[in-house]
Amino acid sequence: QSFKLLGFLDVKKVPCARESVLYGSLGSLVMGLGHFLATSRVRRSCDVAVGGFICTMLGYWFYCRYNLAQQRIRQRMLKEGMKNKILFEGSYLDPEKEQTGSERTNS
Repeated sequence: QSFKLLGFLDVKKVPCARESVLYGSLGSLVMGLGHFLATSRVRRSCDVAVGGFICTMLGYWFYCRYNLAQQRIRQRMLKEGMKNKILFEGSYLDPEKEQTGSERTNS
């Protein structure tokens, strides 16, 4: 079953959304409770909790999306390398093929 945050953000389909919300709520709880235990001010602690939620959620969102982009780049490079390996295997362009002296003078 799908869960929509704010009515438009489908947490199930958007990468990193679920983890961001979970870490944001944990950060909110830790920061709000910590501030309340330190100062005993309820209203300010709620403000700190909301700010902690936003900061933690956005921080993890950018971290997760950056890692996802890096992973997709590595997958694309690996896919291209595998395609080139299959394409050039056994030909004179194969970098793993041991070249003899006569082949070196031709290229």
